[in-house]
Amino acid sequence: MLASTKASGRPRKLSLTQERQVLRWVNGKNPQQYGFDFGLWTRQIVQSLVLERFDTQLSLASIGAMLARLGLTAQKPLQRAYQRDPLAIEQWQRVTFPMIAAQARRDAAEIFFWDESGFRADAVHGKTWGQRGQTPVVDRPGQRQSISAASAVNSKGAFWFQTYAGALTGELFVELLRKLMYRRRKPVHLVVDGLPAHKKSVVKQYVASTEGKLTLHFLPGYAPDLNPDELVWSYAKRTGVARRPLKKGEKLDQRVTEQLQSIAEDPALVRSFFGHPSVAYVSDC
Repeated sequence: MLASTKASGRPRKLSLTQERQVLRWVNGKNPQQYGFDFGLWTRQIVQSLVLERFDTQLSLASIGAMLARLGLTAQKPLQRAYQRDPLAIEQWQRVTFPMIAAQARRDAAEIFFWDESGFRADAVHGKTWGQRGQTPVVDRPGQRQSISAASAVNSKGAFWFQTYAGALTGELFVELLRKLMYRRRKPVHLVVDGLPAHKKSVVKQYVASTEGKLTLHFLPGYAPDLNPDELVWSYAKRTGVARRPLKKGEKLDQRVTEQLQSIAEDPALVRSFFGHPSVAYVSDC
């Protein structure tokens, strides 16, 4: 009696060694490093690279199957400015922030991270299910209500916020800082980004007038991922108005205020933002 065996199928055109070479080309690299004009990997680009380097023509389906075997998937990339300075970021994580944390401990001070963001009533984020070929429709307000908000967050679970209208100016930043510091007993080391409004002379004058009660520290340029407050805004926009549009008669300011207040009342949620790998450098202070 003959033993049954599984058919081997058509042999692959690339050897295991060659497929591993494709992985080294793609993983963590940019197609422009290989002379392509486009900066994102596609099956067509991998197909062209394989043909150029191995003189082997593969179908797009074969390219996709190979990439899957190599553990690669099509993903939406994170966007980072090319002006980022990796050395400055490493300096901030390994030297500058630990020094700020040490100074805060000596001063019995609190460290907060500050950021601003904007909300729109007609913004819709995320996806929903629908029948193939028929794009689902989500009702939203016809009026384009918008509101801005500033917040400050720390690793202990504290969260302060304030909404405001219009663009941030140096004078408005000072007004917001005054509200942040109102009746605050401990000194505050406040980490902000390099927004021009944060560096106005009126801001420097106000900070000096606090006589050490408030100190500003500036993040490296083009590195919002170092700020845990960015994660708060990301959460707020994923779970707020974008998920449940305003009803008739509702005001955006009121809805955003209620949502941010609910975040402030959940210290465990606030602390969870500091568990993200991008802000793992932040010590518990």
